[in-house]
Amino acid sequence: MTITSNVLGSKIQSTRVGMDAAAIRQSILEHLVHTQSRFPDVATDNDWYNALAHAVRDRLLERMMVSAKTCKANKSRTVCYLSAEFLPGPHLANNIFALGIWHEVQEAIAQLGLDFETLLEEEVEPGLGNGGLGRLAACYMDSMATLKIPAIGYGIRYEFGIFRQEIEDGWQVEKTDKWLSFGNPWEIPRPRLRFKVHFGGHTEQHTDSTGKLRVKWVPERRVIGVAYDTPVMGYGVKNTNLLRLWRSEATESFNFQAFNIGDYYGAVNEKVTSENITKVLYPNDEPEAGKRLRLEQQYFFVSCSLQDMVRIYLQSGEPLEHFHHKYSVQLNDTHPAIAIPELMRLLVDRNRMEWDMAWSVTRQTFSYTNHTLLPEALEKWPLDLIRKVLPRHLEIIYEINSRFLDEARMKLHGLDGRAGRLSIIEDGERPQVRMAHLAMVGSHKVNGVARLHSELLKQNVLSDFHYLWPDKIINVTNGVTPRRFMLLSNQPLAHLLREHIGCDWVTDLDRLRGLEGLVDDAGFQQAWQRVKRNNKERLARHALGATGLKIDPDSLLDVQVKRIHEYKRQHLNLLHIITLYNRLKDNPGLDIPPRTFVFGGKAAPGYFMAKLIIKAINSVAEVVNRDPDMQGRLRVVFFPNFNVKTAHCIYPGADVSEQISLAGKEASGTGNMKFALNGALTIGTLDGANIEIREEVGEENFFLFGMTESEVAVLQASDYRPQEYYAHDQELKQALDFLANGYFSHGDTTLFRPLVMNLLDKDPYKVLADYRSYVDCQAKISECYRDRAKWTRMSILNVARMGKFSSDRSVREYAENIWKIDPVDIGEF
Repeated sequence: MTITSNVLGSKIQSTRVGMDAAAIRQSILEHLVHTQSRFPDVATDNDWYNALAHAVRDRLLERMMVSAKTCKANKSRTVCYLSAEFLPGPHLANNIFALGIWHEVQEAIAQLGLDFETLLEEEVEPGLGNGGLGRLAACYMDSMATLKIPAIGYGIRYEFGIFRQEIEDGWQVEKTDKWLSFGNPWEIPRPRLRFKVHFGGHTEQHTDSTGKLRVKWVPERRVIGVAYDTPVMGYGVKNTNLLRLWRSEATESFNFQAFNIGDYYGAVNEKVTSENITKVLYPNDEPEAGKRLRLEQQYFFVSCSLQDMVRIYLQSGEPLEHFHHKYSVQLNDTHPAIAIPELMRLLVDRNRMEWDMAWSVTRQTFSYTNHTLLPEALEKWPLDLIRKVLPRHLEIIYEINSRFLDEARMKLHGLDGRAGRLSIIEDGERPQVRMAHLAMVGSHKVNGVARLHSELLKQNVLSDFHYLWPDKIINVTNGVTPRRFMLLSNQPLAHLLREHIGCDWVTDLDRLRGLEGLVDDAGFQQAWQRVKRNNKERLARHALGATGLKIDPDSLLDVQVKRIHEYKRQHLNLLHIITLYNRLKDNPGLDIPPRTFVFGGKAAPGYFMAKLIIKAINSVAEVVNRDPDMQGRLRVVFFPNFNVKTAHCIYPGADVSEQISLAGKEASGTGNMKFALNGALTIGTLDGANIEIREEVGEENFFLFGMTESEVAVLQASDYRPQEYYAHDQELKQALDFLANGYFSHGDTTLFRPLVMNLLDKDPYKVLADYRSYVDCQAKISECYRDRAKWTRMSILNVARMGKFSSDRSVREYAENIWKIDPVDIGEF
């Protein structure tokens, strides 16, 4: 279809979804006028960004409609990925790459006299996730579309995200993340696609006309969930899947009677209360009100999502007994686990299905990914809270648990004391529902996210379930998408690879093995070094803009960016920095390569120790960076508000990747993969996916330190005494003393005392036990960095051998071993 319009006297012809530069230019101009209501002379950069985004979106939506129509006609099996977080990162550049029109868009923008990079920078990152969990979900959505697997991602449309991190006087300060302030051109509101979600109240039993006992839930209040859709396109294919997020609304947003009598707060109270559900990602759950809001969030989005699935399914005319033939529902961690009793409620209460049939359908529908080995991270909800918020679901959970324990008792011929460990209900002063147990019981498959993690699930966390169902727990090691974290974020490296091994690696990461034949080529090594230098300069420019600090791109860039948590051991990194500082102060002639240490990551608002670690990093940075003896030798930088957009320049610019969690604590990690994929060398423990990365890249290309998981267990069982390490290691003692005695806190001896005393008295993550091994390993890094040819060779081999860690491989394993789903061919470009 061709549309002709007159824009301020000039004729503009639009083919709407043309892929050449002329058509894209026309589309941008039309959207500037018809969507943004601006003419070029007065348009701002944000107006032009929105016009470009809508022009690109038009081309996505055409493909999404073809995909949806094809899947509907074929009654295609579909993956429904339920996740409390999706962290997609900026959409514009990624979608342009997926469409294969990067150069055409650049040409169109240039013809309009605009700067492409300026428009890309206008995009605000969606505040829909916090860290690895949400970014993994986004990687899998990318891979499912690229591999032509029909999928819907279901989650929450958070109005304000988690928070925007600012650093004030070295402390993390949480500010509102107003990511929707200027709108979101990528989403399509579906105001008529809405579902009622109930909370509170009580249940009533009655007998139906056939004499069967039925239960009716009489809720205390209701909210409405409204859908917002975002297209997710695969790379180089027409397949375009759907990310459907839910926003909460009041059933009645304005009480006119209350307003008329002057109760102005009461007039909008229901609106405020209802919309709170989707205001903020992960509200602080320290107070009881925060716990309740989190539970309401989780139930809200799974209820909307399951009601939507049932709605779509019933359009096929098939009986609900075959629901699991249409859908495979993946629970991304325990946040959506309340979906299991919710589907039972929909099948049994609303659609009158017999319990045994409903349970069979439910179990065959769900699969569950476990993402943690930390006991405190395995979600549990107090029974009394569930009774207040979801009374019918508590009844269903009790019934599921009773029948499950009967099944287990019969299968094991008695439970031999296992009943308490297997039960979904945990007894205690305040009994709780174990959501990981609920997910385990209600799913047909459960997976860990790295080989060690999956084995530890079988041996420790879920050992009784593994004994009961030895084939249920499997491993699917995490992966990351090379489209965003290499092709897009590291374009200099992508260009170099294209010149030497072609472009097939973008969708077949094992093709990177072709680099091994170039590893000793002097010319290629020099080109590799130029790429790294350019990326380090880009990182330095970004650091200057974000922090005001200058970074020397010739220094060794040692980077640790991830969520701030004690088990990730940013404070171990910090102790090494203090040790280096002390060495250089005591011996100014010490010959070591200049180092810049880069940190980034957010601490949970209620996590005091993590926030104190951020303060300590910034306090040490303040002293180191203003000490004239450290100029050109040592630098420390903390990037505020680390996110996907920032990661685009940090991962490619890093020389060293810090993956230093205590062995047995990190489930997998994906930052380790992104760094290695961009040529950084890893210093790490045998934890999570580090083990598999080391196996793939070669132990000679990985800097290993620290205890193994089994050694940690032995140390823990043998009455670990961290003070002994402190007493017998002079450098460790000096580093901790300097932190405690006010050297890095303007003489304040109380500021870091909680951190130091926690390490000396408890040291739950064995920082002091691994300190010496870590410091010695860092010395090996410094020595290796001097030999640029050797370092470059190691860097090339890291990239060449990262094929296993593509999210495409992960998704293929899910599809084959869990989802049992085949690709649907929409057609190639």
